[in-house]
Amino acid sequence: MVKVLFVCLGNICRSPMAEAIFRDLVKKEGLEDKIIIDSAGTGNWHIGKPPHQGTQQILMKNNISFEGIRARQVVKEDLETFDYIIAMDVENLGNLRRLAGYNKTGFIGRLLDFVPDSDIADVPDPYYTGNFDEVYELIQKGCKNLLETIKKEHHL
Repeated sequence: MVKVLFVCLGNICRSPMAEAIFRDLVKKEGLEDKIIIDSAGTGNWHIGKPPHQGTQQILMKNNISFEGIRARQVVKEDLETFDYIIAMDVENLGNLRRLAGYNKTGFIGRLLDFVPDSDIADVPDPYYTGNFDEVYELIQKGCKNLLETIKKEHHL
């Protein structure tokens, strides 16, 4: 099983959107029995809450389920358990690397590292910008390319 964890700050906007989009892509490829997907936040403000209303709306508009997604905080064990820990921006990437310390972890990188032609490196936080459409498009591209990478690396 390949395990993928998406991480943002509060786990109510970007990372649950990525989790839902990636689940949808994995399901369409028939790989649900080969890939485990989750999301978490580096902060603890929203633990137990569903995705932000803006995230819910853009996912519903695109017929993508977010059923069962609830905010949680990333824990050190996640870094040992997941094969791919995908941060939405450099701040969360730094937080994850500090949490990992010198321990062995899975791959830790940014989602837009998988979009080489992107003009930006970080997925903007729609909690502050309000631009859920732009974030959806960026996450969609990143998730498609991440899935292709995983399929190639794990011969799926």
